[in-house]
Amino acid sequence: MSDVQKAADRSTVPPPAVNGVDRFFRISARGSTFGREIRGGFATFFTMAYILVLNPLVLGSAKDKFGHSLDVVQLTTATALVAAVMTIVMGVGGNLPLALAAGLGLNAVVAFQIAPLMSWDDAMGLIVLEGLLICVLVVTGLREAVMHAVPQPLKHAISVGIGLFIAFIGFVDAGFVSRVPDAANTTVPVQLGGGTLSGWPVLVFCLGVLLTVALLARRVKGAILIGIVTMTVLAIVIDSIADVESWGLTTPSWPDEVVSTPDFGLIGHFSLFGAFGETTAVTVVLLVFTLLLSDFFDTMGTVVGISAEANLLDEDGKVPHLGRVLLIDGAAAVAGGAASSSSATSYIESAAGVGEGSRTGFSNLVTGGLFALALFLTPLLTVVPLQAAAPALVAVGFLMMSQVKNIDWDRYEIAVPAFLTIAVMPFTYSITNGIGAGFLAHVVLKTVLGRAKEVHWLLWGASALFVVYFAIDPVEQLLGVGR
Repeated sequence: MSDVQKAADRSTVPPPAVNGVDRFFRISARGSTFGREIRGGFATFFTMAYILVLNPLVLGSAKDKFGHSLDVVQLTTATALVAAVMTIVMGVGGNLPLALAAGLGLNAVVAFQIAPLMSWDDAMGLIVLEGLLICVLVVTGLREAVMHAVPQPLKHAISVGIGLFIAFIGFVDAGFVSRVPDAANTTVPVQLGGGTLSGWPVLVFCLGVLLTVALLARRVKGAILIGIVTMTVLAIVIDSIADVESWGLTTPSWPDEVVSTPDFGLIGHFSLFGAFGETTAVTVVLLVFTLLLSDFFDTMGTVVGISAEANLLDEDGKVPHLGRVLLIDGAAAVAGGAASSSSATSYIESAAGVGEGSRTGFSNLVTGGLFALALFLTPLLTVVPLQAAAPALVAVGFLMMSQVKNIDWDRYEIAVPAFLTIAVMPFTYSITNGIGAGFLAHVVLKTVLGRAKEVHWLLWGASALFVVYFAIDPVEQLLGVGR
């Protein structure tokens, strides 16, 4: 054997583990080092820490059926706690550099679609049910079967529609878009600002959008977080020197104290089956289905994407310990509902850590530790006004919108269901409506084209549920059942 061949063989053999931790996480075996894992852990945290601000603001700005709102401080604690615990569990149990926290698209479903139909306890109970169903699907091997039932273009369309919905929420929350006061007497239901853009808060939002997209264009790590922090500082300065009428939910003033004891008041406040007493069983089933669909398609894409980027896929393109990883992700949804912080899911921002060299779950210990530290910084985190955080919603909407390129717009049987999915979500302020419109259009077009056999039986069943959902009022009147 030549010296060159020997050198090549030695280069493919991983160095021996330096200690037990290295051996457990296979740090050296995967070609990484403790330094890279630590840097990756920090990078992942700073690119996704915005959720500590956005999740409380999204959930805290909504009211349930009885007019109750969740406490923003308690939401911040719950969000940080679930992110810390489940990120560490994923690191230890799944050994992937994959962090978890409350999902932005999912919390929008909870805040603006589920909570108005029931109490917060009931809404969070549905999150727990959804997480338990995901765990059952993983254990029985049905999760991948359900995933394959939905055509890939519709999966992309769902993500794009949620992205537009999130962006629209950001525009509305910041006051950039508002309802026309007397919308019944005009053909225009919404307008720019209050007719025109005016006031310091809207200026902060506009500058925040420009700053965030500029940082994203420059590929700056932590662009979203930098935008939030910068605009919050600007808002604090403006509020101290200018006469601002109202910032909305949160006023940007420096707190009396930066560190405080975490408020765990929301932990354990959920009702597993209470939703069935507040709305129809069909509605409950469809809401849980919507949560489950959004959650596990995002997770599958994220897990495969992060593993591929970290060069961890095996010869067959499979993720190592996939069943264990998906089970932990399902448990994260349960934990999010039990803590009243909405469903927790895997974050694509983990790619930032992989870019810094993360290859193992050890980096999750760093990311999770930083989330745990955030538990004691709640007063500082709740300084952020909506106008400083909303640009992040617009930016995340843009990032999710990028998947539109994966849809074949030249084939009507693909493009029309995708378009309806994307358009109906923001236009009706409902993710469930968008998914239902897309499913029904897909089934109808396949049928009229003589290709009904191509539709998976699970999609036929889901479409039947959506028919009942959209026609629920006449159906209930026919059956003599009141809501």
